[in-house]
Amino acid sequence: MSASTPQSNAFGTLYVVATPIGNLEDISARALRILAQVQLIAAEDTRHSTRLLQHFGIRTPLAACHEHNEREEGGRFITRLLAGDDVALISDAGTPLISDPGYHLVRQARAAKIRVVPVPGACALIAALSAAGLPSDRFVFEGFLPAKKAARCARLEAVQYDPRTLIFYEAPHRLLESIADMRDVFGADRPAVLARELSKTFETIHDSPLQELYDWVAADANQQRGECVLLVAGYQEPVEAVAVTPEAQRVLTLLMAELPPKRAAAIAAQITGARKNALYQWALDNKPAER
Repeated sequence: MSASTPQSNAFGTLYVVATPIGNLEDISARALRILAQVQLIAAEDTRHSTRLLQHFGIRTPLAACHEHNEREEGGRFITRLLAGDDVALISDAGTPLISDPGYHLVRQARAAKIRVVPVPGACALIAALSAAGLPSDRFVFEGFLPAKKAARCARLEAVQYDPRTLIFYEAPHRLLESIADMRDVFGADRPAVLARELSKTFETIHDSPLQELYDWVAADANQQRGECVLLVAGYQEPVEAVAVTPEAQRVLTLLMAELPPKRAAAIAAQITGARKNALYQWALDNKPAER
C-alpha cells in the first residue's frame, strides 16, 4: 500500500519524518502510519532505528543514509523513488537535516522533480527555545561549534554582536570548553541557558549568566553528559553607549565647522533622527582643536 497521495507521474514520494529526541510518546500518529506504509526507510543508523521500529511493531526495510555514504548512496534511493516506491528519511533523533544527514538526498530528489513531504515532529533546538525564556521572535541556529578552540572562538566572534538569540548544539565532552569560550567572547554576564537531555528522564533546563553557568556545570559532572543545547541571549547595546552612525557623524562634522557643538548637535538630530544627547557628546569628544 502506498503512503503517497496520487500524482500526475509515477514517481514515489520522499517523506522527511521527525522521530522522538527521547520520549517515544512524542512520535506522531502520522509519522507511524507513514513509516509503516512506505516501501523503504533511509535511516542515519539502521541499528538505532531498528529499535525504534521494533517498539512500534513496524517491519519496513531499512537502508543506511548517513554522512559518510549520503552522496554516493543517495542514487539508490532516487532510483527507488523514480520507480514509484515511497521512501521515508529519518535520523537517529529529531528532525532530519537539522545537524543530521539528509540534505544531499533531499536536493537530489527535488532536482529529479520527486515530491518531498515533511512530516513534522520533535526538534531539540525548537524544544529548547520554547522553554528557555529567551527572546524567540528572532533566533539563529549555529549547529555544532568547531572542535578546536581557535576555530570555535572565530565562529563565536562572528556572531558576537548578533542581536538574535543564539542556539548551539554541543557534544557533552566539549560542553565546558564551549561555555568557557562563550564567556570569554560574549562576556561573563551574557544570559544563557543549558537545555540537556530534553524529554528524557534527567531533563535539565538551567538559565544563568555565562560565568555562573560555567561554574555550575564545572561543579556537577552529571551536567556534562547527554545531548546538550546551548542558548545565548543576543547582543544588546549598553544603555550608556548609544552609537552615533557614520552618516550622523558626517552631518555633525559639517555643521560643527560653522556652529557651536550644542547647536550643531540639535540640527544634526533633526536631520538624521539620532538622539541629540548622543550627538552632543560625540561633538564634544570630537571638537576640532582651536587654532
